[in-house]
Amino acid sequence: MLCDEDDDASLVFEIVDDGFIVRLFRKGCYFSLIVWPVWICCNAVSKMIAEKAYIYRVDQLVRNYLLADPVVPYTSIIAGIFMSKMAYNATNSISSYYKGFSSLKNIQQVEWNNRGMSSVHAVFITAMSIYLVFFSDLFANRPDGLIIFRNSSVSNFSLGISIGYFITDLTMIFWLYPSLGGIEYVLHHLLSIIAVSYAISTGEGQLYTYIVLISEATTPGINLRWFLDTAGMKNSRAYTINGVMMVVAWLVARILLFIYLFCNLYLYYDQIEQMHKFGYFLTFMVPTTLFIMNVMWFRKIIRGLVKMLTKQQ
Repeated sequence: MLCDEDDDASLVFEIVDDGFIVRLFRKGCYFSLIVWPVWICCNAVSKMIAEKAYIYRVDQLVRNYLLADPVVPYTSIIAGIFMSKMAYNATNSISSYYKGFSSLKNIQQVEWNNRGMSSVHAVFITAMSIYLVFFSDLFANRPDGLIIFRNSSVSNFSLGISIGYFITDLTMIFWLYPSLGGIEYVLHHLLSIIAVSYAISTGEGQLYTYIVLISEATTPGINLRWFLDTAGMKNSRAYTINGVMMVVAWLVARILLFIYLFCNLYLYYDQIEQMHKFGYFLTFMVPTTLFIMNVMWFRKIIRGLVKMLTKQQ
């Protein structure tokens, strides 16, 4: 009798081992293959919905407060001043890891940080200018509205950032005059502040304002040249390459681009005539003045490059 019970028990275990466990394992695999991907998809969808909701709230905050039309000029200029200060401090913090920075004179350290700040602004405004002029549909050739009067919250905000930078930099130039730049820098910054302020306050001529601001693309190269010279690397290969690249960048961004600007002024002259008198005056006076200054500086850059290459030979 006991033997029969043992046989029955072993038979049950055999059935469980051979049948039940196999079927349970298969069902578990099928369940995992079906449920696990569904769970992953649901989790991903929930995260995506949460991210979109967060982005939407941020977008509404920016649109309703930061980029609201009545406050854009004020918030953007203040933001530009704070961003300039942050860039100055960040340059100072990063430069402290360079051994030679502490050995520089105090005014050289100030100029070092100032040039870091100007490079950050140059990268920002160049990127925004190229995007708005050549890639966005804001200034596209379309029949709805005159191109000379087109603007947007984004274009106004970017101009305000630039005004904030020019105010900050001009203040430093005046405070330490003439250590950070002579009268030509003062003239350049004053013209920039007046022209950009008019564009952001009236919405007129922003296309040409942004075309002119693309010329800031040469600023990082100029600053890098000064960094290398100050660091005692004037005879290095990097200094030579930077000099050649600076000539090319200057030719494209400050000579050829201005010729393109003048051609565009001729093309849309009938629209420019509809601007306010002061805006009409700025549209022709500022680019012309800057172009003359660019040509004069370009001659000096060419002479410096030729002199440097001659010495190396």
